[in-house]
Amino acid sequence: MKRYEVRWAQLDSTTGAEMAKTRPVVIVSLDVLNERLQTVTVCPLTSQLHPTWRTRLGVRLAKKHAEVAVDQIRTISKARLGRKLGVLSAAEASQLRRLITEMYGE
Repeated sequence: MKRYEVRWAQLDSTTGAEMAKTRPVVIVSLDVLNERLQTVTVCPLTSQLHPTWRTRLGVRLAKKHAEVAVDQIRTISKARLGRKLGVLSAAEASQLRRLITEMYGE
């Protein structure tokens, strides 16, 4: 499991406005952590597009438009992860790092 891989993940059970169901997620935790911990930090993907939301990053996955929901970032057990669907491009990974820093950094 590597940073910027997109994998299926079982996100149920949830509470309130958390994204639910089995859906693609992008792994955003560092590889050194992914190797040692039993958890990974992910951002879910959604097909509900909101291009004006500053908390979302538009990407293409399997020839479909989707958004990485940085506002829904969470840490999950590796046991929730399924098969690999792809990997973000270098440009998408760079944009994602910038967005995470804008939202959660200083």
